[in-house]
Amino acid sequence: MKTITSTILALAALSASAHAADDRLFGNWARGDGKARVKIVRCGGDLCAINTWIKPGTKDEKTGDKLVMSVEPTGPGKLSGTAFDPQRDRSYRINLTVGDTTLTTEGCILGGLLCKGVGWTRIN
Repeated sequence: MKTITSTILALAALSASAHAADDRLFGNWARGDGKARVKIVRCGGDLCAINTWIKPGTKDEKTGDKLVMSVEPTGPGKLSGTAFDPQRDRSYRINLTVGDTTLTTEGCILGGLLCKGVGWTRIN
């Protein structure tokens, strides 16, 4: 019985990752370069950032593309974990810093040797 209870608690903790996310993260965001807008929503036990608008002529991105993020809170307004891009079949380490109207995402590859940060602004 103890093993079953431990397993249930562990599974609940894993599926709660999106539910433990800072609620300010959810909603619509415009990328700082003005070329993309996303909506961040819960998708199962994870979070998804779904492209809702892409500036015409932007290469390698389209409306409907999504990024699936498995993140955990690491401090006030901060989350870290992994992200999977199904369109490109790539996984990244990801760090998020969320404020009331701003979001910064940092994706890393090659064990954290190559990282790129992007700023976002909340939109209605």
